[in-house]
Amino acid sequence: MTGTLALLGGGPFTANDELDRRLIASSSATEVVVLPTADAFEHPSRSIDAAKQWGERLGIAIDGRLVLRRADANDHEHVHAVEHARMVYLVGDSPLHLRSVLKNTAMFDALCGVIANGGVVAAVGASAACLCDPMTDPRGGAFTLGLALVDGLALLTEAESWSPERLHRTLKLAKGFAVAVLPTASALLYSNATWERIGAVDVHGDLI
Repeated sequence: MTGTLALLGGGPFTANDELDRRLIASSSATEVVVLPTADAFEHPSRSIDAAKQWGERLGIAIDGRLVLRRADANDHEHVHAVEHARMVYLVGDSPLHLRSVLKNTAMFDALCGVIANGGVVAAVGASAACLCDPMTDPRGGAFTLGLALVDGLALLTEAESWSPERLHRTLKLAKGFAVAVLPTASALLYSNATWERIGAVDVHGDLI
């Protein structure tokens, strides 16, 4: 992995402009591909509109791609756009849908290729949790299979919204893997086999 995987706790396009600028600069991107896949049932075009406002603020072009179904994740035009991207940003709150759309598709292979080629893949909130394996199951706070772009790590994102009881219960279920508790505006960055913590990140277990 020569590029960067950025796992953000929450607040897409609003919570941490300083980090976003840093990621854009490190990728040498002139355009960011935005995938609102995990917002497929929650007005995904609004996420693209928010991304465009963010892009205007940070001086970066936005290529919003409505990759909402598995057919979209194998569509040549969408895949080609990601394959040639220097930075890709995944947003949305349905990790189960994101997993069902991307698993074993050309789009997922393209995301892996972005990092392998020195670019940046950023994901925020539930979308970030989905890129890990295990993945936090939003239906009850237990753990299930994720996309495994990162193995042996689970994320509890937007942690400020979790009650102490739910947080304690979920952490007790974690056996044999690390769990990172990420509030909005915090992040974990993985690059050159090294983890970097941004903001108030609380890690239970060992990051590998």
